[in-house]
Amino acid sequence: MEHNAFASLAVLRLSSPCRLLSSACCPDKDLVVLVSRLGGRDRLTLWKMQGAKKWDIEVGCDENVTESVSALAWSPCGQTIAVAHDFSRITLHSVQDGRIERSLTIPTSSHNSEQRHRITGAWWFSGCRDLPRSTIPDIFKRNEITTGSALSILKVLPLLDPLREEDHKLTATDIFAFQGTQTRAALKSSTPEVINDWPSLLPDPSLASLCPPVLTDEQGKTAKEKPVNLTMEDENSLLVIGDDNGMLHCFLDGSYYLGPINTLPSTVPTAVFKDPKQPLFLLHPQPLASDLLSATFAPLSVDLPLLASHRIRDFARISSAARELMWYIMRVIEELREVWFGSGSMTGAREAGPKWIQLLETRLRDQFGHKEPSAILELTGLLVAGLSSDGLSDFFSSSEQMSERALQKWESTVTDALIKLRDLTTLRLVPALQRLHIIMEEVRGWSLIPQFVLFGFNTNDITHCLFSLKQAIFVASLLAFQARGELGSFKHFMSFLRYEIPLASNSTETRSPPEHDILEVNHYLMSGLKTSQIDRWFTGPAPQFDPGELGLPRHSTDTNKVLEEALEQAHAALQDPSQTSWQPKVSTTDKSHLDRNLWVLVQDLATRCQRVFAHVSKATSRSTIMSGNGGATPFQVGDANSTDAGDAGGVCQFVRERVAQRNEPGNHLQHLAIYLASEMRPLFCLTRAPYAKFAAGIPLHVDITVMECSIAGHESGDAIDIHLCNAEFFDDEILVIVYKVRGTDGPMFAATVQYSALEYETLQSEEYVSGPARKDIMANVLQRLKHLPSKVIPIKRRRQLTACRDGSVSLAVNGRVGRRVMCILDGDGTTMEILDMEGDEDMEAEDESEMDSSGA
Repeated sequence: MEHNAFASLAVLRLSSPCRLLSSACCPDKDLVVLVSRLGGRDRLTLWKMQGAKKWDIEVGCDENVTESVSALAWSPCGQTIAVAHDFSRITLHSVQDGRIERSLTIPTSSHNSEQRHRITGAWWFSGCRDLPRSTIPDIFKRNEITTGSALSILKVLPLLDPLREEDHKLTATDIFAFQGTQTRAALKSSTPEVINDWPSLLPDPSLASLCPPVLTDEQGKTAKEKPVNLTMEDENSLLVIGDDNGMLHCFLDGSYYLGPINTLPSTVPTAVFKDPKQPLFLLHPQPLASDLLSATFAPLSVDLPLLASHRIRDFARISSAARELMWYIMRVIEELREVWFGSGSMTGAREAGPKWIQLLETRLRDQFGHKEPSAILELTGLLVAGLSSDGLSDFFSSSEQMSERALQKWESTVTDALIKLRDLTTLRLVPALQRLHIIMEEVRGWSLIPQFVLFGFNTNDITHCLFSLKQAIFVASLLAFQARGELGSFKHFMSFLRYEIPLASNSTETRSPPEHDILEVNHYLMSGLKTSQIDRWFTGPAPQFDPGELGLPRHSTDTNKVLEEALEQAHAALQDPSQTSWQPKVSTTDKSHLDRNLWVLVQDLATRCQRVFAHVSKATSRSTIMSGNGGATPFQVGDANSTDAGDAGGVCQFVRERVAQRNEPGNHLQHLAIYLASEMRPLFCLTRAPYAKFAAGIPLHVDITVMECSIAGHESGDAIDIHLCNAEFFDDEILVIVYKVRGTDGPMFAATVQYSALEYETLQSEEYVSGPARKDIMANVLQRLKHLPSKVIPIKRRRQLTACRDGSVSLAVNGRVGRRVMCILDGDGTTMEILDMEGDEDMEAEDESEMDSSGA
């Protein structure tokens, strides 16, 4: 046995109590995450193994909801940390600065939307990179885009202009804190629920033929948003979340939701293992509020056959592009609505005309005795007959609202708004709707192929979405035409005001001939000054088109053809910015009855499209195949509670699990480290069992070794009783333990045990198995092995800890070659010691330089 065999990298003295989760160590970097609680809210702190703090953030998003971190998982590339909160929410943080890259929400059950289940575990598995696509060799390199598909069409289209978005506002902490140690609060997302719940891969605007969004900070500086790139290690990876109702929730690439997998109700998966070559999960359900040994010994297998091909990922890319386009469309319409009606921070152009009318009527009533003044009637009389009342002449000649400066402000406000309505609709909204229509047409094609019947397409919703898209394209084109026409009428109206003002003031200056068109001015007085037709695009009911209202034969049964003919007319007019003569084939009388609320139409379209893609994304979970051998059946799990924990030799303090991957395909070994504590005979048991035989239905057999909680003395060789504080599997050969001599107050030691070289005794299932739970197996094994030879724990190397002396400890280890470290947090959560398990003193300087160069 080697003493003081491990080098100490750092001893951290923490300012507040922290928690160390077993998955806290980064797999490929010398980083560790601690969870603390300050002010009733959890915080994440990332530390370098050498003792330097990298960042510290608050993970709660809602001030009114108190959440705690329940699980952590690292992406295969080590660049992202998945943080599972208490209920139905996962945030993914960048390892560089802790910012939230994306937030995932687990949808609640449609049967009981108010019932929420607590998240109990998180695992992130690497995926198969080369999925089979076709028996025909693919001689074209298209970056997973099929020639002739919707995505290939979008790829060759010009990118739509980006939208300006507000970046987060800088705080005093951001400005004055030292770089690399900022303490930040998580930002609230302004994304609507329908977009948040839309299944999507990592955001990629170029996939939807969009430019990256432009961010604006408080100083007005702009910069393009940095895309979240997917590394090769993360491609086809699966983020798996388990809850306390036996549900597994899978996310492709850590983002695209694949739906809930119902394993065994009212159970908790103690650990989840994924076969690296196929989409097969193995787990051990444990009943709620039960002993640690009540979990099933034989695994429950969960097979996801749809993930064995490229189809799920192909559809996920389509869903992601549709989400980007829909979110773009919703933001464009929101911007149009704010330009016209205003918002909390800006005044809309729509208010200028009614405000001017109100001021004129107020003067006519207060100063000239008009009981029921009508500004429109006064202006119409002046326009048609040249008759101006004393009140109108006085308002024109002396009011502040009729000064040239006020008129210029009014003109610029309304003109800019109408131009923006025209241009945003023509250059952004209509093209985005057309691109979304291309995607939905492909989705309809998928729904007609028999090979995709397992996806469960809802053809009614798809048809409705396509029809709504055609309606939206027509209404948006009509909005551009309406804005162009109202802009022309408004300019004539402003020219009319500038012509009449000198007449009202009896100016002797020579006036130029009138430039305004009386009919255009009258049109603006009737339908633009006080009440504008543009309001109808944001208020009122959603469009419900009828062929007769479009001036086309009512007997036409092909409504799509009706809309296509009308759209062709609209596009022909919109191609020429100076073209103002086109109008839909609707009379003036019938035009007022045509509903055109684009805002409501797009909201309904977003809901229906999201429902189509959300339903299809859950096809993976709907096609799940579950099987359990060796007693792991839903009907037998509940019987595990009937066995008393005392029959297993004492109270179980902890159970650690690890699956070792073998060279033989599917022949993996599942290891358990079980600590049974009792005053008479504390035992430390190690078991191993092949997973391949479980899956094949071969009768269960277990290899087991039982050791006394004692070690050999340093000099005399006599056994010394110890108390195991904690243990964790380090890799496929080494188990690390933390212990102290029984009956003393310390010190504590960290030691290694080579469990792969221990002598195991093989026991056949027919000899001892009486139930499916681990406690039943342990009780029966100890009954059969009453005359066990006295074994001590064969410690290979150890080191005395300087930071921990008494109480419980938490462990987090990283057994990857070149990153072999062990983190030990004391029971108070205020001191953590980090050990280099390879004992290389030069490793610290080498890793530090590597970390600085990589920016981790």
